[in-house]
Amino acid sequence: MKNPYLPMLTKIEDIVIENEARDIKTFKLSFIKKEDKENFTFLPGQFAELSILGVGESPIGIASSPTEKDYLLFTVKRAGVVTTRLHRSEIGETIGIRGPLGNTYPLPDMDGKNVLIIGGGFAFTTLRSTVKYILEKKNREKYKNLTVIYGARTPGELIYKNELWEWEKLKELKTYITVDKANGDWQRHVGVVPAILKQVAPTADNTIALVCGPPIMIKYTLLALNELGFKPEQFFLSLEMRMKCGIGKCGRCNIGHKYVCKDGPVFSFAELQKLPPEY
Repeated sequence: MKNPYLPMLTKIEDIVIENEARDIKTFKLSFIKKEDKENFTFLPGQFAELSILGVGESPIGIASSPTEKDYLLFTVKRAGVVTTRLHRSEIGETIGIRGPLGNTYPLPDMDGKNVLIIGGGFAFTTLRSTVKYILEKKNREKYKNLTVIYGARTPGELIYKNELWEWEKLKELKTYITVDKANGDWQRHVGVVPAILKQVAPTADNTIALVCGPPIMIKYTLLALNELGFKPEQFFLSLEMRMKCGIGKCGRCNIGHKYVCKDGPVFSFAELQKLPPEY
């Protein structure tokens, strides 16, 4: 059996600075061993542990789509010891990866339904993976209307900007980009994500909503979804902030009897309502 603690080795192929504060970077990784690449099969919503020898490891959502075959993308905000060291890394360096870990967004349940994607800040990573996955030609016909609502505090804090502007031009989806506070050049929506959600007012009929963002955004987004007629089993949250060891051994991610690393990080709101309000 494969040792679950043993990371696979990857090489940093590219690094993109995503925001004006320069504390969010996207790392493009490729596997050093061919068999590791072949064995790393995942779906949108899953995460992995990125590690640096002698420093530690950190759980990060997979930002790339399974349809992007030759590399993996991880968007990392500088926060602690591991992420700070990762931000100091350079192209060509080797880092470890354990995964894929956790469950996925409910792709089979989304077949034949409208899909509403709601994200905020740098927590848009696994949602970016989902959008790219659905937009793939062989997948797009499985789903009906695709709507994306994404926001950040300021224009400079939006991530994946070039892709966002391209999505706005596509007929295959409707994209609404918003910021809490705009500058003089901003021509798009202004307002917090829950407010824009209520303005857009997507139908709850035959719709699945996926939500990921900071806790305060999630709190008011859930209220807005409820006002729009969404039932608890129709929207799913990713509790990425609770991810720890990834294999349910450290016991630091549990909510009641559930382990976010193993049973999540994706849960329907109906599931969460049955658990202690710790999230």
